[in-house]
Amino acid sequence: MNKIPMVDLKSQYLSIKQEIDEAIQNTLNNSSFILGPSVEKLEKDFATYCKVKYALGTNSGTSALHLALLAIGVKQGDEVITSANTFIATLASISHAGATPVLLDIDKETYNIDVNKIESAITTKTKAIMPVHLYGHPCEMDKIKEISEKHNIPIIEDCAQAHGAEYKGRKVGSFGDISCFSFYPSKNLGAYGEGGLVVTNNEEYKEKVRIYRDQGQQEKYLHKFIGYNYRLEGIQGAILAVKLKYLDKWNEQRRNNAKLYNTLLEDTKVSTPTEKDHVKHVYHVYSIKTNKREELMKYLNENEISTAIHYPIPTHLQESYKHLGYNIGSFPLTEDFAKKVLSLPMYPELTVEQIGYISNKIKEFKFN
Repeated sequence: MNKIPMVDLKSQYLSIKQEIDEAIQNTLNNSSFILGPSVEKLEKDFATYCKVKYALGTNSGTSALHLALLAIGVKQGDEVITSANTFIATLASISHAGATPVLLDIDKETYNIDVNKIESAITTKTKAIMPVHLYGHPCEMDKIKEISEKHNIPIIEDCAQAHGAEYKGRKVGSFGDISCFSFYPSKNLGAYGEGGLVVTNNEEYKEKVRIYRDQGQQEKYLHKFIGYNYRLEGIQGAILAVKLKYLDKWNEQRRNNAKLYNTLLEDTKVSTPTEKDHVKHVYHVYSIKTNKREELMKYLNENEISTAIHYPIPTHLQESYKHLGYNIGSFPLTEDFAKKVLSLPMYPELTVEQIGYISNKIKEFKFN
């Protein structure tokens, strides 16, 4: 069997090549390379998809989070509560806004923020709660909403890995006061370059994001704020508007792949992902846990199977965040997860034969 990659972006492109090529050509023809009609279409379609009022494209998911924080008024000296188990960009966006990330350990089943720890972490400096729907499994939004309303603290959903995921029948992104997505190429809805998007029902937040992303311009050459060059490119908007039509179909293929993995790996010595009954997990990442991670990685690689680790060093142990004062042992569940987690190939075009081959190799591996 040929080497099985972690993702196969080329196969996805070839499946919709004509539509993508036409969308790119249309953008070249109208020469709207920054924002413009292609981005406006994406914004309208994505807002409809999430059942929210407003969506605004940005040049990355990190920029989207940064703008969301600025929109709700987060500033120097404030605190934002989030998960220790996330990609570093979650923390970086908080730092860019001048605030301090306050990290919490995770739920041992979903790997998302432990909602039972949020309320005790709130101080007079807390200005936002930023739940991260890690790997595509939604956080417990009812409890987070309850805490948010009780303490009058806005929610910023980090949906960078959860396009189309649902919590009790509602799309993620529709729970936060303002919410953010990434369109990094490997995401469930990925651009052909960088991209991101902010969604909200709040008109004031929408206007602030719109102004901040475009050099602080309220209108051309009238700069209300010191802003940023965080605009989404027209070509990326055109590509994403095409791909959005296929997102639910691709997510179902990911879910079917995950179910097959779960069945085939049921009697092995690896732990497979949990999916709560009241959510719709979209499996941006399919990660198992094993005490023999390095050995299993090496064995799978020798058998032409790509793997990855999301993420080997927790955020609180990164050199860039030493100043927060956390140490080894600060978040034991996050640290244990980081030592054992191993991501297997996951993408819509992954075949039954490929999943069978991967699962068989895991079964053949000597865990003892």
